Amino acid sequence: MRGLLKKMFDGNQRQLNQLQKSVDEIEALESEYEQLSDYAIQEKTSEFKKRYQDGETLDDLMVEAYALVREASKRVLNMRPFPVQLLGAIVLHGGDIAEMKTGEGKTLSSTMPAYLNALSGKGVHIITVNEYLADRDAREMGQLFEFLGLTVGLNVNSLTKEQKREAYLADITYGTNNEFGFDYLRDNMVLYKNQMVQRPLHFAIIDEVDSILIDEARTPLIISGSARKSASLYQQANAFVRTLKKEADFSFDEKTKGVQLTEEGINKAENFFGVENLFDLENVTLTHHINQALKAHASMHRDTDYVVEEGEVVIVDQFTGRLMKGRRYSDGLHQAIEAKEGLQIQNESMTLASITFQNYFRMYEKLAGMTGTAKTEEEEFRNIYNMNVLAIPTNKPIVRDDRPDLIFKTIDGKYRAVVEEIKKRNQSGQPVLVGTVAVETSELISQLLKRAGVNHNVLNAKNHYREAEIIENAGQLGSVTIATNMAGRGTDIKLGKGVIELGGLAVIGTERHESRRIDNQLRGRSGRQGDPGVTQFYLSMEDNLMRRFGSDNMRAVMERLGMDDSQPIESKVISRAVESAQKRVEGNNFDARKNILSYDDVLREQREIIYKQRFDVIDSDNLREIIETMIESVVTETVQTHTQDDDHQEWDLHAITEYVHANLVEENYLTEADLKDKEPDEIIAFIMDKVREKYVEKEADLGPEQMREFEKVILLRSVDTKWMDHIDQMDQLRQGIHLRAYGQNDPLREYQMEGFAMFEQMVASINEDVARYVMKAQVRQNLKRQEVAKNATAVSGDQGKKQKKKTPFVKAETVGRNDPCPCGSGKKYKQCHGR
Repeated sequence: MRGLLKKMFDGNQRQLNQLQKSVDEIEALESEYEQLSDYAIQEKTSEFKKRYQDGETLDDLMVEAYALVREASKRVLNMRPFPVQLLGAIVLHGGDIAEMKTGEGKTLSSTMPAYLNALSGKGVHIITVNEYLADRDAREMGQLFEFLGLTVGLNVNSLTKEQKREAYLADITYGTNNEFGFDYLRDNMVLYKNQMVQRPLHFAIIDEVDSILIDEARTPLIISGSARKSASLYQQANAFVRTLKKEADFSFDEKTKGVQLTEEGINKAENFFGVENLFDLENVTLTHHINQALKAHASMHRDTDYVVEEGEVVIVDQFTGRLMKGRRYSDGLHQAIEAKEGLQIQNESMTLASITFQNYFRMYEKLAGMTGTAKTEEEEFRNIYNMNVLAIPTNKPIVRDDRPDLIFKTIDGKYRAVVEEIKKRNQSGQPVLVGTVAVETSELISQLLKRAGVNHNVLNAKNHYREAEIIENAGQLGSVTIATNMAGRGTDIKLGKGVIELGGLAVIGTERHESRRIDNQLRGRSGRQGDPGVTQFYLSMEDNLMRRFGSDNMRAVMERLGMDDSQPIESKVISRAVESAQKRVEGNNFDARKNILSYDDVLREQREIIYKQRFDVIDSDNLREIIETMIESVVTETVQTHTQDDDHQEWDLHAITEYVHANLVEENYLTEADLKDKEPDEIIAFIMDKVREKYVEKEADLGPEQMREFEKVILLRSVDTKWMDHIDQMDQLRQGIHLRAYGQNDPLREYQMEGFAMFEQMVASINEDVARYVMKAQVRQNLKRQEVAKNATAVSGDQGKKQKKKTPFVKAETVGRNDPCPCGSGKKYKQCHGR
């Protein structure tokens, strides 16, 4: 009865039943396609392309195209897609998300919609979470596409512009989300059209779609240029913070990770830096540096949030555990961490261009995705990306044993039990995968296993280069692998000989992640394709998630029952409480992402206008009409400003002529008498006639070809400079807009209104600049388009800020050169702040 009700009311199953008809049609074509020669198979691609150009839709071609790819896959890759993989492929073509469990062959499923949509000639992008996977899939699946007559490109960071352009011109292009996003931003900063690499965004298939569109959605992609800034203030703030004591001098909120100076801490800061009031406006920069140094010490932990590698601070992705090389924390936090670690402090950066993954991927005509875990975030996918999530059944039933969580009183007790369990399973030869949330946890467990004499491999952000080799061996007899969350993405653990008889791969989770999806990914490493397996999470009352969400009551219960560290409890109540805590965190994260998107949408609309204008500039042969329109808007604004009064006697014709002479034409080109007794419209028309005369003269002097290039140089420089400043101003507005809530105003609405007004001002400013320079600038012979900022680099994080005025270090009293430095560094004054 329950099964019948489920079939009637389960929307997922109903949709799958409808798609099953297409799967049956594809299956029915197998015998016919098996009869075709390789040549006949390859000729089908040309036939499909012609039918598409003659008016058939991709939907019309889908069944035949999928049957063709399946047959080619059997011949080239020696792999035959299962019916469930065909089901997933149909979901992807529909622009939705296929939730397919680990080991079910997502990569092979993606080949069918990629082939079908590439027939349109507009290009298909297959997005992966790292370059290793992009390279692997491009090579392996590329054989199949090339056999079918399609071209395959690989877009990685190390390519030149020419190589990138070639990769994007391919029918199917593999690459990472970061690289596609950064290429879009770079394309909108080029000076010549032939420097652009991307084609219009047509269709993207995103592998591990939840990781890219959910976990990374709060991190904007940023192209930044260097802004010169002294490192000394970071070092001084760091030296000061080292002298502070937790609770007495500053407070740290573990839930929000907020750090604040106490009254005592403020007094110490004022004494240390020799200032009267830390919160004077002139001390804004100093306060900012102290706050960032506090954050670096109290809430940013080495080997958890970042690692130090080759003298550099490298961010660790909190969701995947991977190193995020080339990325930097913004707003001075990265420099504060460098000061904390005693490293050389790099320059702060200035934002040149920025976009969130949410807004980048929403620009594609069609978007699809696949992952093993998406159902928990279905609402977000539907609301933000208009994508439904369909759970695809597994090819074989899952027989994995997912055991309830074991909860210990302390972390030490938990780790002892984990090591005992690993040792016991290892002695029987059963392979074990140990999942950890942080790098430091993986290293701690590694030390404990060494003491216990258990041979093992560690896979974390510090040795990710051995990832493929470690994962390949993780399912072999007697292997023990400790891995951060990075092992949960895009990798497949195959079982060695004799492992199935021992119960398959055992997965041990050392704590719960704040996202249920990450836990599910870890569980999914075991029990692929109907294999046996066992998974269990070991928790303690001292774990982060438990501590943040009220484990005090449960701990009190354990103490009342007289339970010690060797006695875990298996409680469905506690497991439900953990899941409830995870749901709350996921809800908070969804709200945060929605909020970021609401704010970024304001900038998105403005970005699209500016980027379109920029493209029109570099794509046009003649900008004269555009520039005349800009000049006319400037003239109109000036005339209207000075002719508002109904009484003509009050009009300030002198101010109008002064402005025109100063910005558009030389002295005496027109007089006040010329404007007298004319209506505003007539004044505007008269001035524009004079401007056009002057324009014709200038073009005659320069020659048409140089005039056209001159127009582009002026327009590009003005647009780029003003847009860069505007991004910075919008960011500053965003930083303080939440304070409007205290005045009973909606911060988002205020941001939208003020952002619009600032954008209007920027456009007016661009018009004014262009009008002035085109009409007044003297043209040199070596006319060249110029970038407005040098040393542009790709970073990520909240939008960076431009440099602010530095506050110097002020010593409170006279210090001898050989005396200890008052900053508390332990060095002599002459070797520290006396240099």
